Amino acid sequence: MSKAIGIDLGTTYSAVSVLSETGQPQILLNQDGENLTPSVVFFQDFDGKDEPLVGIQAKNLAASRPEAVVQYVKRQMGNPNWKFDSPSDTVYTAEEISAIILKRLKEGAENALGDKVEDVVITVPAYFDDARRTATKHAGEIAGLNVLRVLNEPTAAALAYGISAEKNETVLVYDLGGGTFDVTLMKIKDGEFDVIATDGDRNLGGFDFDNALSMIIAEKMEEQGAEDIYTDEHFTALLREKSENTKRGLTTVEKTNVFLDYKGKSYKIPITRVEFEEATKSLMNRTEELLDDVVEESGMSWDEIDQVLLIGGSTRMPMVQRKLEEKIGKKIVYSINPDEAVAQGAAIQATLEIANKSESADVSETVRGLAEKLVVSDVTSQALGTLALSNGVKRNTIIIPKNSKVPNKYSEYFSTVVDNQQNVLVEVTQGDDEDPQFVTVIGESTIKLPGDWPAGTVLKVTYHYDVDQTVFVEVHDSDNHLLGTFEVERQANLDKSAVEVASRKIKDLTID
Repeated sequence: MSKAIGIDLGTTYSAVSVLSETGQPQILLNQDGENLTPSVVFFQDFDGKDEPLVGIQAKNLAASRPEAVVQYVKRQMGNPNWKFDSPSDTVYTAEEISAIILKRLKEGAENALGDKVEDVVITVPAYFDDARRTATKHAGEIAGLNVLRVLNEPTAAALAYGISAEKNETVLVYDLGGGTFDVTLMKIKDGEFDVIATDGDRNLGGFDFDNALSMIIAEKMEEQGAEDIYTDEHFTALLREKSENTKRGLTTVEKTNVFLDYKGKSYKIPITRVEFEEATKSLMNRTEELLDDVVEESGMSWDEIDQVLLIGGSTRMPMVQRKLEEKIGKKIVYSINPDEAVAQGAAIQATLEIANKSESADVSETVRGLAEKLVVSDVTSQALGTLALSNGVKRNTIIIPKNSKVPNKYSEYFSTVVDNQQNVLVEVTQGDDEDPQFVTVIGESTIKLPGDWPAGTVLKVTYHYDVDQTVFVEVHDSDNHLLGTFEVERQANLDKSAVEVASRKIKDLTID
């Protein structure tokens, strides 16, 4: 029987893990013998046909061939307007690019295990909204994987930390990855992982810190006479690569020099950690605001937090650890590998999904016992509601509040606005604001009414939200008679036929 794996599909780097027979997660080496795979795709064109390269080779070509390279595609998940035109003039969606990365990871896992891989849990930022979660699941399906579950990254990291099922702690997960930021507060007790509150920013990560450093370097080059730096696509790509490497260097040294050649002239740019931290103070302040929001929403105080888990490569920046130690009032240590813990937790969840679904699943007694002990309870990262008239003005009414437990079921009551109303339009929204312009309609359906009711007739709208954050809607009358149901078909996502077409397209690609 094939193994179920966990995949951390990161903005900048991805990792794959599997749960061993002894109940411990292990990172699987990729085809290059590395634990981490850069989430980068380089499109080779052979006689008008694409043969993508994924990983370190693609990353190394980013500066010399930026027009043929896709990076940071995770930030485009759920964006139906984003497209990439390859050198062969083939158009790819964000789901398809992610599927190419996933297919490469799948093949690497099969090589490492010597067995076929089908079942997978893929992680996403806790603050990913409905469209981005669905897009991630579609990417897995397009890559030929059976996606058992889309799991929040902080929850996965906590699973890797607390797998022994003996920890009884309140844990804060601070997850600053390459492109996203999450903060999650949870309680671990006797094998139960209970998420209390979560928040984040899907457009805040190491990428933004790199950009800030790029600006410092570019400004210093301009002081030395350089001009029109950002109009040169190739040099901009090189500058971004140098900035990432410099950021890594500044985690261990107080100052360094950056050497660059531009338009026939050599530049030596001195950079200090102090300069870098000053330039990124606003980014750190944003993470601090979200930290404070989560702790406040939880109703807890900082001294009630027992452990802080640092996840994501960007947490290695000294200012991150310093800021958190000021907040929590105690020394923070790296108790888990920030680059690997998410994939490891996903592998744990993948095996638990298989073990819990079938008593005949081919898992060891140790893993079976683990499945019986571990329970994961997560929360919604976004509020869900519907648009309705209030005193003649359309407003957003929240039905499932943010940080509600999942799976769950919530209801709200509304009333018809005119006599003999023939139907009601249910628009499912995502967001906390009352103003419709500040929320997103993720799906809608028109429910037929009997047609002979007076204005003011009460209707009950119920939202069911499952662990994969699929939304199912029911509308009842005041006597609880069912009037209509629908599952939200996300407006920002591919439909079933588009997923099938994309699957055939990616299946035919040779990926190196």
